[in-house]
Amino acid sequence: MAKEKFIVEPHFRLQEWVAEEKGYFKDEGLDYVFSEKVRSTDGAHHYKGDKVGAMQSFEKGRDSNVSCACHWTVGVAASKGKGKLYADVYSVSPSAIFVPADSPVKKPEDLAGVPISVGYQSGSHYATIQALEQFIPADKINLTFADGMLYKRLDNLLDGKCPASTLFSGPYYMAEQLGFRKVLDNTFMITTMINGTPDPEDLRKFFKALRRAQRDIDLRPDLYTHYYKNEFPDRYHAVMDTRRWGPGERLVFEPYTKEVYDETFKWIADHGIFADTGMGSGKYEEAIVHAG
Repeated sequence: MAKEKFIVEPHFRLQEWVAEEKGYFKDEGLDYVFSEKVRSTDGAHHYKGDKVGAMQSFEKGRDSNVSCACHWTVGVAASKGKGKLYADVYSVSPSAIFVPADSPVKKPEDLAGVPISVGYQSGSHYATIQALEQFIPADKINLTFADGMLYKRLDNLLDGKCPASTLFSGPYYMAEQLGFRKVLDNTFMITTMINGTPDPEDLRKFFKALRRAQRDIDLRPDLYTHYYKNEFPDRYHAVMDTRRWGPGERLVFEPYTKEVYDETFKWIADHGIFADTGMGSGKYEEAIVHAG
C-alpha cells in the first residue's frame, strides 16, 4: 500500500508559504501536498459562527496532518483524544483588543461591560480574559461570540458594527494600518495538533523546513509579508498595504513542557470554559507526542 502524501496547510501565518517558495519541504525530502483553504473559505473551515470555534473544528476533524490553534484548545482537544499535541515546538502570535479611533475606550478599564468580539473557545476567547482580568472584574468582561470567525470579526470592526474586537495575525496588522486603536495586547501561544498517524520522520522534515523559513522571516520580514494576501479574501486586497505589516506568528523551537501544560489546563478549569463538555483526562503523557 502506497504511503499517503503529507498534507501541508497554511494557517494564518507566513512560515509555510516561505518554506514552499524556497523549496525547503522538497530539500528535506518531504513527499507532500500543499493545500491552501483559508482564503478560499474566508477562514470558515476553522471558524464557523456563534459558539463554533477551534474546538468544534477539531471535534469535526481536520484534513491536514498538522494543524494549529491556541494552546488552550489544542491541549483540551488532545486530552479528549481528538489528536496529539506536538510538544517539540510552539509559537507566539501577536494579538490585541482593537477599538475604532473615535471610541470613548481609552484604557483597558474602559472596556468594563463593553462587548468584545472573540472566537468561541479559540485563542481570542482565552487571551482576552487573561489580559483583561488584571484590569476589571470577571463579571465586567463582556465577550460576544456572535461575530464568529476571524474575518467576520474584522468586517464588523471595520464596518462599525462592533465596539471592540480581538484580532491576531494579518487582521491585527490590517486594523493597525487602518487606524484602529490598540487598547490592550493579549499575545498568546499556539501549539500544533497532529491528526492521524503521520510518519514521525515526515514531521521532522516538515518542522526542519519551517525552522529554515523562520530564520528567513527573522532576517528579512519585508520580503515575505506579501504572503498575507494569499490568506485574505479578495475583497480586502485593495486596502491592504502589507509593506507596513509585521512578521506575525513566530515559531519557537523549544519544548511545550508538562509544567506549561498543567498550568494551562488548570487555568482553563478554573475559568469553567469547558464546564458543559468536560476537558478529558488532563494527563500530559497521554495528550502529547514527540517526533523523536
